[in-house]
Amino acid sequence: MSTSTRTLTIGDAVSSLLRDGMPCRFTAYDGSSAGPEDAAIHLELVNQRGLAYILTAPGDLGMARAYVTGDLVIHGVHPGDPYDALVLLMNKLEFKRPSPVEAMQIVRGLGLSNLKPPPPPPQEALPRWRRAMEGLRHSKARDAGVISHHYDVSNAFYEHVLGPSMTYTCAVYPHEQATLEEAQFEKYDLVCRKLDLKPGQRLLDIGCGWGGMVRHAAREYGVKALGVTLSYEQAQWAKEAIDREGLGDLAEVRHSDYREVVESGFDAVSSIGLTEHIGVRNYPAYFSFIRDRLRPEGRLLNHCITRPHNQRQMIGAFLDRYVFPDGELTGSGRIIAEAQDAGLEVMHEENFRLHYARTLTGWCHNLRDNWDACVAEVGEGTARVWGLYMAGSRLAFERNEIQLHHVLAVKTTEDGRDGFPLRPDFSRRRGLFGEG
Repeated sequence: MSTSTRTLTIGDAVSSLLRDGMPCRFTAYDGSSAGPEDAAIHLELVNQRGLAYILTAPGDLGMARAYVTGDLVIHGVHPGDPYDALVLLMNKLEFKRPSPVEAMQIVRGLGLSNLKPPPPPPQEALPRWRRAMEGLRHSKARDAGVISHHYDVSNAFYEHVLGPSMTYTCAVYPHEQATLEEAQFEKYDLVCRKLDLKPGQRLLDIGCGWGGMVRHAAREYGVKALGVTLSYEQAQWAKEAIDREGLGDLAEVRHSDYREVVESGFDAVSSIGLTEHIGVRNYPAYFSFIRDRLRPEGRLLNHCITRPHNQRQMIGAFLDRYVFPDGELTGSGRIIAEAQDAGLEVMHEENFRLHYARTLTGWCHNLRDNWDACVAEVGEGTARVWGLYMAGSRLAFERNEIQLHHVLAVKTTEDGRDGFPLRPDFSRRRGLFGEG
């Protein structure tokens, strides 16, 4: 019997939209199903609201809404690490574009009432056009709001997910068997080595998070370090950590926009995971600000997520609404060009794409292993958001859809001195305790 002569089921609709059939098991609240019964992964659409989410926001946003609310359940994977399900769906789930007539038949068959959008989950930020009413993109006020949306979730939640380092940026794995904590230590130390930090120097760390770089530079290299973050919760945690470690004479963290730093003459500036938030059009002002804060021969290490191409590109709907509102990415070539145009000499560039995939794997495992505590802290919906985005990001790094680049630059003197040796060696540790 054709679907045109009987009531269309959700399973019928799903099957009609797939080129090669459903690669996993799918069941719906109307009793219909699709895909192999013995599949390891099972998608369950549990209610009408989930269907309405998917129909009114086709693509990743609708699916994410249904998943975050629990209206779409993925069996066979842990919600803290749905990586295996995402691999299967991204590799095997290929939708075909229906004609307008076919699309209308499907919608009518499923019921026009499903075209009324349900209220979005509470974890979702306003769409870009609504955020525009709160100020220009990347104005100080709007940036403060979007940073708070992501980072002021719960310090206890981040402790569970990130581990003791409280570091929410790509780690650098010194060898195959390195732990996440070892890799985060190596990342901070590599930044210090690239900046050639020495006791008594001054470091400015912009977008400092929970103060990991500030504390590492002060503790391991005897540097007087100032960090700034727009997140109040991060700043408070960092200040307490500085006091616990007895680093108050060297390390300081301010709850502030980096653009409000008036001091200058720094020996080095580190920017670890900030550039993604500032907007590509603001790169000239960003790199000019850094140049003006450096002394002659002072160094910059810029660590940021990039695209594998150099076009300016907004992030996808799910990430924009749930994770990094107003986030923009471009390629390492654009980063280098903008630094050069601001008058900085680029000395070294390095890609850590696969290191970030490993880092995200570690975070997902932490979320999975501490799931009950994380849910108790922030609620299941928010915990699902983090599991989905971190597992999806891991896959994106593995597939070379996004990358992570270090760009090392210097403010040369008027007569061209850069302070670098002829052949810099960043592999040798020169901290307070000697070479490691």
